[in-house]
Amino acid sequence: MLILAKILLGPLLLAQGKWLRKTALRLPEAAGPRLGVEHPPGAAAAAPAEALRLLVVGDSSAAGVGVEHQEQALALPLARHLAARSGRAVAWQLVAQSGVNSLEALDLLARHEIGPAAVLVVALGTNDVTSQMPPRQYVANLRLLAERLMARAGVAHIVFTGLPPLHTLPAAPQPLRWYLGRYARKLDSALRAWIAQDPTLRYCSLQWALPHEMAIDKFHPGHGQYAQWARMAAEIIESGLAGGAGRDGAA
Repeated sequence: MLILAKILLGPLLLAQGKWLRKTALRLPEAAGPRLGVEHPPGAAAAAPAEALRLLVVGDSSAAGVGVEHQEQALALPLARHLAARSGRAVAWQLVAQSGVNSLEALDLLARHEIGPAAVLVVALGTNDVTSQMPPRQYVANLRLLAERLMARAGVAHIVFTGLPPLHTLPAAPQPLRWYLGRYARKLDSALRAWIAQDPTLRYCSLQWALPHEMAIDKFHPGHGQYAQWARMAAEIIESGLAGGAGRDGAA
């Protein structure tokens, strides 16, 4: 159905896509540190060997576009939640860049110095939708990313963030919004099917995100959505570290 829609609506979708890129409000990535150590509330500084090491990799949403500072974004609040929940220090690192898709993220990682990490959180997919990455290639790229970071950083626990509900994207006109939403569902289904086959992987849904809670560009998460995302990811990670069976962050 999507192939037929692309053929029939191709010129209109292209025109609307160009209009969206031309008129979209450009917001900067969140300011602030991209690595650090968070300690449990009231706890003394832990020795480096005792710290839980967290790596967050992704696109503009991981970079915190939509909020002003990393304290309001994903990686830093996630580290704080994990420190509070686990009672351990959390050494965290963020590697993210606006506009990258799953293939470009591989090059992004190659250009960065990556420290040791036991836990990896990945937020990639929206730019795979806009660049029309085939679902199989999307999953293959994510698999390669995970394999490289397991070998390079020692990652043992991985959480993949699902695609956001692009069918509700306020910034996009119809029928572009419908098409992006359907394509996002295809990529998300492929991601979930892969994760279901591997008990070492976890999935964090973003389907709960509501359009009126987005940032002022009507494209990226707002402050409340980042806060919810960080809480959910912390719960999923804690469950995985404890050997919990739950894999889906949608509940």
